[in-house]
This record gives sequence, structure tokens and C-alpha cells, in this order.
Amino acid sequence: MPIPAVKISTNLNILNMNRSNDDSLEVPFVFTISYNPSVAQISVKGKANVTGEQETLDKIHSGYKEKKTPPPVIVQTVSNVVFLESVILSKSLGIPPPIPLPKIPVTGASKRKVEPSYRA
Repeated sequence: MPIPAVKISTNLNILNMNRSNDDSLEVPFVFTISYNPSVAQISVKGKANVTGEQETLDKIHSGYKEKKTPPPVIVQTVSNVVFLESVILSKSLGIPPPIPLPKIPVTGASKRKVEPSYRA
């Protein structure tokens, strides 16, 4: 029996950026994974603590106050960590992981349907 196609959408929202009293930035976020057909929806809420030089933190914080997008390094780091956690969570729930599976191109000579010798 073929596995039905599931479309997976992800969204990372940086909710705020607050100065902490210990020379860091507190960055609350929500990461949402939606499945279509609607077999599941995962929302991961958390806070990232960003540390660094005072001048750099001031620049990032003032940029956020001016409605500039957060630096890619912050978005990428939060995204990497939350993606890893969501893959582990999806495995324990028995739902497809929120990562694209590799697609093997079909060549002209081998267009007949081949069943895999194993299933995950």
C-alpha cells in the first residue's frame, strides 16, 4: 500500500526581543508545523538567550525596535534547534518528520514501478 502524500508547512515567529539584566537578549519564539491532510499540528514555544558583546546586542535590539528583521544567525540558530526537537517529537508521535525526504529521479529506462525492499 503506498504511503499517502503529506504536505508539511513550517513557520517560525520571533515574538519579541527583550534586554535581560545579565547582558543578554531574551528572544521568545513560536515554531509551528502544519500537516495537510490535517493529521497533526505541532507548536513549539520557547525563549532563546542571545549573548555576545554589549555593542552587538545593543545594535540587534535597536534594529528590532526599528522593525528590522532579526539577524540571520539568530533565526537560523533557533530554527536549527527547534527543527531537531520537532523531528524527535514527531518520531515519538508516529507522524512524518518536518523535513523533506530525498526524491530519487526516475530515469527514462526505469519508469516502471519498483517496490522498496524495506519500509521505515
